[in-house]
Amino acid sequence: MGKLDSPLTSDLKCTEIQIERARLMSPGKFSHGKKKPDCFLKMIKNQCLSKVGSGKDVRHFEFEFVSSVIEYEVGDVLEVLPSQSSAAVNAFIQRCNLDPESFITVSPRNRRKQDPILAAEMGPVKLKTFIELTMDISSASPRRYFFEVMSYYATAPHEKERLQYFASPEGRDDLYQYNQKERRSVLEVLEDFPSVKMPFDWLVQLVPPLKTRSFSISSSALAHPNQVHLTVNVVSWMTPYKRKRSGLCSSWLAGLDPEQCVHVPVWFHKGSLPAPAPSLPLILVGPGTGCAPFRGFVEERSIENTSMATAPVLFFFGCRNEDNDFLYRDFWLSHSENHGVLSEEKGGGFYVAFSRDQPRKVYVQHKMLEQSEKIWNLLREGAAVYVAGSSTKMPADVWSTFEEIISKETQLPRESAVRWLRALEKAGKYHVEAWS
Repeated sequence: MGKLDSPLTSDLKCTEIQIERARLMSPGKFSHGKKKPDCFLKMIKNQCLSKVGSGKDVRHFEFEFVSSVIEYEVGDVLEVLPSQSSAAVNAFIQRCNLDPESFITVSPRNRRKQDPILAAEMGPVKLKTFIELTMDISSASPRRYFFEVMSYYATAPHEKERLQYFASPEGRDDLYQYNQKERRSVLEVLEDFPSVKMPFDWLVQLVPPLKTRSFSISSSALAHPNQVHLTVNVVSWMTPYKRKRSGLCSSWLAGLDPEQCVHVPVWFHKGSLPAPAPSLPLILVGPGTGCAPFRGFVEERSIENTSMATAPVLFFFGCRNEDNDFLYRDFWLSHSENHGVLSEEKGGGFYVAFSRDQPRKVYVQHKMLEQSEKIWNLLREGAAVYVAGSSTKMPADVWSTFEEIISKETQLPRESAVRWLRALEKAGKYHVEAWS
């Protein structure tokens, strides 16, 4: 852990304290107990992996540690606290007639006796800072109760009537169409009902909390000391009324310029994919951005391979088109040649399914069935299975494909294959990390 120049260290310490104070105060439920970031990262690379015009925007991000260096393992998860647009924050402050420079403290009414240490940590925070760090005003949609409370503070009769209708059982479907389906933000809703003057103490309770976003780390610390890499699908979509929406965190990261030196607050934690021992044979299934953690796995095993004997690795990757979204193509191909960790000489293999490059759609499951014997032989040798990617149908389809392979190769009924897989799962050798 190297010493940093003093002004930077004090700036980061100040930011760290602000984040901790604001998120300690916030009534919002956050995804982990730690309010203080583990460290700050600085982006050094922002590279587009998918072809322009392909309908997808997948990025490779590289970050350097700028505060303390956190030791992480392959398979770990990075949580990022995104920044909100300053224009949106300013518009919210103006719309709610707030003083951005005022200092506030927020504490729950039911906290009978204040913990003195907590009280010291929870010193006042500038109102604008509190909104920026804890209140999702430009991305998440408010809940039904928000509309009910708004109705009490609406002074225009037609607005009050509309809000009361939205908050009623009869208005539930129309509220869903207006709010959730259109993914309207708190700021947009408030702007649609200009007569509403909601007090800040209600806003603090009812505006959705600004949540961190989780990403599988796609690098090995052995291969990239002092760095963390991410593979991120930049989320955007059209609503039924043709309004373009985009994911808050992925869009913010995609818009960062490595030259600007923005400090990104992050937390590290264990995901669902434990780091494998070099002697453990691996069967990896990671279509799309599901390949992210396995890039780290392959990097790490490649380094281990130079100093010790390592077990074989099979990797099944899938994407739409070979030309458009074959993520990390050169990386995988280089490791599948010249005795690399994915090479057949090492007992491994790299198999790609391009789902849209032929009339019949081909998915990772089809490639797995083609390698049925190889998969079963590796399973008999004690291999662990790792599956990562979209949580829609893929994990269930992959499980079903393993059932089919085991049943075929053992000549046993499907029920026996299910029991075999359940035993593998119970032994801690079948891991899934899926995201929506």
